[in-house]
Amino acid sequence: MAADSDPESEVFEITDFTTASEWERFVTRVEEVLNDWKLIGNSAGRPLEKGEYSNGTWEEKTQEINFADFKFSITHHFLKQDSAENDGREEPEEDAVPGAMQDLLCMNNDFPPRAHCLVRWYGVREFVVISPGANCEAVISESKCNLLLSSVSISLANTGCQVPVFVQIQQKWRRMYAGECQGPGVRTDFEMVHLRKVPSQYNHLSGLLDIFKSKIGCPLTPLPPINIAIRFTYVLQDWQQCSWPQQPPDFDALLAGEVGGVEFGKLPFGACEDPISELHLATTWPQLTEGIVVDNDVYSDLDPLQAPHWSVRVRKADNPQCLLGDFLMEFFKLCCRKESTEDILGRNSLEEEGKENSDISHALSKLTEPSTVPMSRLSVSNMVHSARKRIRRHRRVEESPLSNDVLNSILLYLFPDATERPSEGSDSKATQSNAESKVDKESEDYKLYNQLKSAPSDSLTYRLSLCLCMVNFYHGGVRGVAHLWQEFVLEMRYRWENNHLVYGLASGPPDLRCCLLHQKLQMLNCCIERKRSRDEGRKGGTGTETGRERRVSGRAPPDGGKAKLKPEGRLHPHGKLTLLNSSEPLYIPVTQEPAPMTEDLLEEQSEVLAKLGTSAEGAHLRARMQSACLLSDMESFKAANPGCSLEDFVRWYSPRDYVEEEAADENGETVVRGDLSARMKIPGNMWVEAWETAKATPARRQRRLFDDTKEAEKVLHYLAVQKPADLTQHLLPCVLQAAILKMKDEESSEDIPSVRRAIQQVISHSSKLLRHPNPDNKKLEDVINQVMEMEAVVARARSLKAKFGLGKVERGDDAENLERFVSSLQEEPEVMVIGAGRGPAGSIIHKLFVNAQRVALLSPMEEDSGRAGVAEERRPGVGGLPDFPPPAGREILLRTCVPRPAPYSKALPQRLFCVLMREDFRLAGAFSSDTSFF
Repeated sequence: MAADSDPESEVFEITDFTTASEWERFVTRVEEVLNDWKLIGNSAGRPLEKGEYSNGTWEEKTQEINFADFKFSITHHFLKQDSAENDGREEPEEDAVPGAMQDLLCMNNDFPPRAHCLVRWYGVREFVVISPGANCEAVISESKCNLLLSSVSISLANTGCQVPVFVQIQQKWRRMYAGECQGPGVRTDFEMVHLRKVPSQYNHLSGLLDIFKSKIGCPLTPLPPINIAIRFTYVLQDWQQCSWPQQPPDFDALLAGEVGGVEFGKLPFGACEDPISELHLATTWPQLTEGIVVDNDVYSDLDPLQAPHWSVRVRKADNPQCLLGDFLMEFFKLCCRKESTEDILGRNSLEEEGKENSDISHALSKLTEPSTVPMSRLSVSNMVHSARKRIRRHRRVEESPLSNDVLNSILLYLFPDATERPSEGSDSKATQSNAESKVDKESEDYKLYNQLKSAPSDSLTYRLSLCLCMVNFYHGGVRGVAHLWQEFVLEMRYRWENNHLVYGLASGPPDLRCCLLHQKLQMLNCCIERKRSRDEGRKGGTGTETGRERRVSGRAPPDGGKAKLKPEGRLHPHGKLTLLNSSEPLYIPVTQEPAPMTEDLLEEQSEVLAKLGTSAEGAHLRARMQSACLLSDMESFKAANPGCSLEDFVRWYSPRDYVEEEAADENGETVVRGDLSARMKIPGNMWVEAWETAKATPARRQRRLFDDTKEAEKVLHYLAVQKPADLTQHLLPCVLQAAILKMKDEESSEDIPSVRRAIQQVISHSSKLLRHPNPDNKKLEDVINQVMEMEAVVARARSLKAKFGLGKVERGDDAENLERFVSSLQEEPEVMVIGAGRGPAGSIIHKLFVNAQRVALLSPMEEDSGRAGVAEERRPGVGGLPDFPPPAGREILLRTCVPRPAPYSKALPQRLFCVLMREDFRLAGAFSSDTSFF
């Protein structure tokens, strides 16, 4: 009783077994995912077509699930098939075998060249994979593997899902999977063995057959036939017998060291190494039975020349070095350099100061005391020589990054008008250069600069970009670029000071469709043209007239004496119009041309006008600034038409602002009377104010609207302060344009559809990118990488054509088939060889392997490797030299359909996929069993 009265004896513990464990939660989560993806019920689909695994579209869906704090990724892989066909098929029987089991025996998609490894090993079109998360450790212990497999088995049984589910175990690089598929009364277990070395007893077909038979344990005698599919893969790595089609370097040329025949104005193209590293030949025996073929440790019937199916794939070299891509990338890297030209070339500060002082005094003397240029200096041939003398004052020849020969060659290419005129050969050379510059300006390729905002392909800017790119790659990198740019700026100043137009630029105002540097050079040419025309006009008049014009321009005409002024600056009469206040004809005056402007000047002007604000005073000032050209034209009009009125000017300058109406005069006759428009009569109108302040001054005596001296000095200063990084930003569109044109030219000879599509994508992407004032360097680098990839594709096409001798084969059916075969190798992952080893392509492949074997075994090459019939007639073992090396990989697929586990069980598919390589041995088995009758 004492024990019963003890309070502690009344305490008892209740265990709640309804609380879900972590394992149960994991199983439930897997079931939820399978239900969400609607993978419940029979998964049988239509029969698979041949090659559908390679040509079809594979899709996948992924979700994250947790087992306690361990993350798993569950992924659904499936072959996308036509839904219309799936909806129209008949409903499968209730106890039908799952679709995955039917796929185990399907022979239409053995050894797919491009598919998930589980598709290749088990032939299934739909499956689910549960694998550890990205940063989680692998499932290695046997207990954890069994726990996951148990979870999968319970989930499949609870949901009725007939899609196979795999669990990734061991380290990820081993690609080890275990899985299960369940159906009504049937189940398939997916098992795998992976070893580093091939056991000697299983190194042939007979040993693998023994494994397969023992695993299925079929009690029937005789055993049902086993279907066998075999594929041997041979790798060709030695291309010594094939000459690489890239032009070798010419070390004796002026620009020594280049590969690809580089010339001024032409970008190099092609790979420096063979972009095809390996050729894989797969010989396949698709349908064999156990008694037909013998393959054991003593003898083998598996001769690759006798294989009924051959297929070939090529392995691309990883990032082959390509000349055009290297050129572009090295030039693009200059964008990251921060040094100025003086920092790079290391000039002496005292010398630099002296040069600046001399330039300033020289500029002032030009402005104050214009002198006639001596005839001896008018020779264009002195230009390069003058630039040489200037640069030698500040730098010794041996310190120059560019040698004199290279520099002279580049400058003569940039400025072909600098050749000697007296020499007949030089004259013809200049004519030839001018002829070469004539291109079809209506072609799509020529107009490409409009899209890329670069420069025309026949312009100086375009040629300069190519030269700088070449100098950067071959001649000292950024120091060579700085040296050439310094010489270029000196040449521009020489041409300005001596009234020589810059060669290779279209006449007229700056083209705003081009890059800013091109606009600046066009602006300099405009300044030179204005200066030349002004000097010619000064020479055409006498000194007395010039002095009188200066005196008259500084003195206003007396009041009331306008009618007595002598008309000046007339161009020609304006039709039948006469002045309103007299019967004198109305003359169109000679006017000043408006000032040309580059895009940065336009932007600067817009900012100044915008800062004036919206007030009345700001608006008035803005109108005054914009009416400078109007005032100049009014003064010219007054000088050409003494006694004219504002109405006369408006009739010529803006006819819409002079309104004419019919009215009756005093005698009742109809006459036409005109008057200014309403907007011209608004108080404070700018036209009226400008007319009242305008003086009768011809254009030649007016203040210049366009100060060519000031603008030229601004352009030259802008050019002088450009850093190599700034130059790269300006000229990169031109270099990209040249690269695209080069790519188009090279592709046209190879006819590669994928490259043509890629070129259009690059043009579209670049046109959007380069329109921005400061394009993103990362995106520019992506564009260059696209160009490099296209270059590699073209190089691979040429490599394959050279290896298969397309240029040497006579035209015919065999040549056309060979061309289609080589073209398919570039676009498809694996290509069937028509006629296997006996077809035209097969014969060439056989010869390649034979020659490679002779090189590998130190056997002398045949004198004429291109002699037909010699290599093709060789057979393994002739002369002790095999035609093919040992296979790099062997794949053997065994299939049958037997009752398991008992003789009275349902006959179900069994499959074993075997991979035998030098350091890899894998058995992937799918073994089905009857769960109802066992």
